Amino acid sequence: MKLKAVITLGLAGLFFSVAVAQTMSEEEIKERIKPVGKVNVAGAVDASAAAAGPRTGKEIYDAACVACHTTGVLNAPKLQVAADWQPRLDEKGFDQVWKNAVNGIGAMPAMGTCGDCTEEDIKTAIEYMIEGI
Repeated sequence: MKLKAVITLGLAGLFFSVAVAQTMSEEEIKERIKPVGKVNVAGAVDASAAAAGPRTGKEIYDAACVACHTTGVLNAPKLQVAADWQPRLDEKGFDQVWKNAVNGIGAMPAMGTCGDCTEEDIKTAIEYMIEGI
């Protein structure tokens, strides 16, 4: 008797699922089964980002740099604060500061936290962060 009830409930659930799926539009089905995330590979450039054209330094900063460079987390130089940036620039020069950001330095990982940045994007972000200094 229990087996008959389980089979009956199972079949009812199956028929209900089929009936619901048949009443859903193609767009609703696509929305329901779309991926919930994507994999980012360091150094890879997202095709949609590449198609959109180059990003500004502010856009890159807002997307990937803001968390550390706004507050100076673990001695990160703060956005457009000459006292934080000038000693680094005087000692190492812009190119070495850029190379350090690309390769990682101190607590900063290579390419910072920008999984889809190119080396040129990192340069653009640094230029934005030192603007006006």
